[in-house]
Amino acid sequence: MKPPRQESRLNGTLPITSPAAAANRIPDAATVLVSGFGSVGYPKEVPRALARADRDLSLTLISGGSVGGEIDVELTETDAIARRFPYQGRREIRNEINDGRIEFHDRNISTLGDEVRYGAFADADVAVVEAVAVGEDWLIPSTSIGHTPTFVESADTLIVEVNDAQPLELQRFHDVYLRKTPPDREPIPLGAPAESIGTSRVQFDPEKLVAVVETDRRDEPYTFRDPTDTDLRVADNLSGFLETETKQSKLFEESVRLQFGVGSLGNALMSALGDAEFGDKDLIYFGEVIQDGLLDLLDNGELRGASATSLALSAAGQDRLFENVDKYSEDVVLRPAALSNSPALIDRFGVISVNSALEVDIYGHVNSTHLNGTHVVNGVGGSGDFNRHSALAVVALGSTAADGDISRIVPMVPHVDHTEHDIDVVVTEQGVADLRGLSPRERAHELIRNCAYPAFRDELKDYFERACEADGHVPHDLGQVFSWDPGNG
Repeated sequence: MKPPRQESRLNGTLPITSPAAAANRIPDAATVLVSGFGSVGYPKEVPRALARADRDLSLTLISGGSVGGEIDVELTETDAIARRFPYQGRREIRNEINDGRIEFHDRNISTLGDEVRYGAFADADVAVVEAVAVGEDWLIPSTSIGHTPTFVESADTLIVEVNDAQPLELQRFHDVYLRKTPPDREPIPLGAPAESIGTSRVQFDPEKLVAVVETDRRDEPYTFRDPTDTDLRVADNLSGFLETETKQSKLFEESVRLQFGVGSLGNALMSALGDAEFGDKDLIYFGEVIQDGLLDLLDNGELRGASATSLALSAAGQDRLFENVDKYSEDVVLRPAALSNSPALIDRFGVISVNSALEVDIYGHVNSTHLNGTHVVNGVGGSGDFNRHSALAVVALGSTAADGDISRIVPMVPHVDHTEHDIDVVVTEQGVADLRGLSPRERAHELIRNCAYPAFRDELKDYFERACEADGHVPHDLGQVFSWDPGNG
């Protein structure tokens, strides 16, 4: 059992102040680094104070992952954000980005911390982070770690919100480990997914700390919808494939290591694994987020350990975890996103990645982020890290959208986040397409036959046959590909 630490929330001589006074420490055109990942663990009162201030703000705002409405809604509605990196998940800021009023730059999660650290985007003026406790030269993060250690190190000044609504016992999940910079970067000394190699604290130069704000405000976390019939059929097909694969592959003789993307489908797929038959193999999670479905597996004794960077739970899931910290902290580890998404660790542990997408084309290229190739939805998140570096990369999605009117298996995706080289298997409620070792033409046959919705298969076959009338390793009829109507043919 991890021993609990005994700190109070406020330790030492600290610059305690109001949210408004702390917000005044942030320059009008600052680059602001905020904690938060999976819509939890983000600062709340200082962003709200910024939004309410009568100032002409033009902020560059960088977070590790999605954050709450206090940042991406309230600051957006007051035109305070000029530039946003690298992920967002709220309708208000999404509309501003797609209208061109906020500049948005998407990045893979694993590299973001280093890019901030090296000044690739901009000089970091201030970090605003949430903690459950703070001292004169240390803090303990709350419900997510994300890139907080790197943000704290990189920023010129630091503002800490100490949130009394977050249990101090959250420190028992944390495993903070910050690597050196190249060329002195060391291998990550992690031998197993659920091991701990660091501490619960983020250390910092005490000269950086300019404000500490006391808060008492819960996260605004995910709301997971109930699984649909399509979700359940996708889950059944995925479970069947994984059962067969883990019996046949030498990679999974002793354990099965899995990652799931965040969201309602990923949560449903996690829950469904409880019914899968993996024999006496240990089931281990190594990914970005802990969702409600993983708590189910832990409660049922079906998961031997879980490593992530965020407790991306629903409100009910948070209550469940907060009331049982002692139990869950035995098996759950939160670590920085540079480790949870590390290509080296994904490869070392032989992870099976399972991520969703907006659409997949008949050759296996994947669009995860842009509707019609133009309008960003959220961001690529960690799917690029896991799809490219996992031992087996699975894309799981329903075969249609818009109540069955639009096919999500298409001739050619209008935006590519993951190429055919990164994807091994595609799963829909219709079936499974195992693309490993197949030529583009063979992949097209597999995807159309096994993954496309029946009402669209003939249209996809007709397109493919027309495309094959011309030469080419990857046959396309570029004159017709983008005029193909996935609803009407």
